[in-house]
Amino acid sequence: MASHHLCKWLPFLSALSCLPVLALAARSTPSSTIKAVNLGGWLVTEGWIEPSLFDAIPNKDFLDGTQFQFKSVTQQMYLCAESGGGTIVVANRSSASGWETFKLWRITESTFQFRVFNGQFVGLSDQGNGVDVVAVSTSPGESETFEIVVNANDPSRVRIRSTNGFFLQAKSDVLVTADHPETTSWGDDDPSVFLMTKFGKLQGEYQVTNGYGTEAAAVMTEHWNTFITEDDFKFISGTKLNAVRIPVGWWIASDPNPPSPFVGGSLRALDNAFTWADKYNLRVIIDLHAAPGSQNGYEHSASRDGSIEWGTTDSIDQTVAVIEFLAARYAQRQSLLAVELLNEPRASGVPLDTLKNYYQAGYDAVRKHTTSAYVIMSNRLSGSSTELLQFASGLSRSVVDVHYYNLYTDIFNGMTVQQNIDYVNNNRSSELNTVITANGPLVFVGEWVAEWEVNAASEEDYQSFAQAQLDVYGRATFGWAYWTLNNVEHHWSLRWMIDNGYVSL
Repeated sequence: MASHHLCKWLPFLSALSCLPVLALAARSTPSSTIKAVNLGGWLVTEGWIEPSLFDAIPNKDFLDGTQFQFKSVTQQMYLCAESGGGTIVVANRSSASGWETFKLWRITESTFQFRVFNGQFVGLSDQGNGVDVVAVSTSPGESETFEIVVNANDPSRVRIRSTNGFFLQAKSDVLVTADHPETTSWGDDDPSVFLMTKFGKLQGEYQVTNGYGTEAAAVMTEHWNTFITEDDFKFISGTKLNAVRIPVGWWIASDPNPPSPFVGGSLRALDNAFTWADKYNLRVIIDLHAAPGSQNGYEHSASRDGSIEWGTTDSIDQTVAVIEFLAARYAQRQSLLAVELLNEPRASGVPLDTLKNYYQAGYDAVRKHTTSAYVIMSNRLSGSSTELLQFASGLSRSVVDVHYYNLYTDIFNGMTVQQNIDYVNNNRSSELNTVITANGPLVFVGEWVAEWEVNAASEEDYQSFAQAQLDVYGRATFGWAYWTLNNVEHHWSLRWMIDNGYVSL
């Protein structure tokens, strides 16, 4: 990528110098395969890992990306962005699906914007009398901003106030306007009353920082200082583990003043991690878990509303600049083992050619600063496990990352303990054999966990399941990393699993 793109996105790089500097210090190939643990939920928030992080957010049930459906009590029909967006909003659907679902953008704790299926926002028409409700704007402003007023006695009944001071009402099945006065009985005869269904909650970095607003910096600093500490690195060094994989977000490269709503401080935490890794003789894999615009729509990519908007030229240039920033900053550190260019891009939103173009540019950015660090490339979710093999084979010290969970797909529902273990020993083993090729890239099982869909499994069952995975994934030519070190869900916490004898390394 041209240097002017780098300096456009990251003007602070000039302090490091935008000129390539190779780290020539000898860094031997790992003497044994990597046995790592992910530090998930630390520098990229995932609410399920530490739910208490969200407890003090005002109006925390209305965070970015929460999905809503609204049923008019007078029409007995759902609000709908006709054609999925680009035209009027109607109230004539007897059942609700995509066009009848609105994604929340939180502006303040009491004001919001509603994004529709095709990406536009609900607002007021600039035609006629200016009160007709439409979904045409792609750049939401004041007329696309609303307040949700919840009935104190029945939280499922709401009214939606526009910035013109009036409330939305379903005047007919094809006419929704923002001109109902304040007065209401909240009864079924009031066209400004809607029955609200809420679902699809996201709890990622965008939600936590935007939710706390001015308090976010203090909250996140406390989280970074306490969720992973030097003691964790000391603990890791006392096991058979030899590395950590650290998920980071794209905003880390703009520290200390990242774009809103993100807050500064994660870079200092990553600096600390390298210091602790050096002290305890551990290796570090930096993993870009969240890219600008989101590469998979999940909360762990810091998505605002579940959309996948990464992959444009602009976002790729920005992402390469982040990778170069990280490579330049840490290339001289003895503990740097690898840079992972992107975590879990989703095949449904990221074309393979786009991903390969980015991986080539990201690889080149790392190689400007170090010839010895490995460069890891994640397969796409729902993509072919072999889709990167030929591409990565031509790159020195390249690694392909595969993630194996006995979760998230229907095939695991109802499986017994032995069936899960057999699946690892047979299916996963076969998949690994497919991606481990004689002249191909190294292979890394970058995420796995000793958790499954089995109910009431015994300690011995978990031990057998964990051991089966250790045996199979131990054949990966680069190594493996457990997801994750600390987690309120015990089986997802490798520290708990080791301390309680469920996992033996």
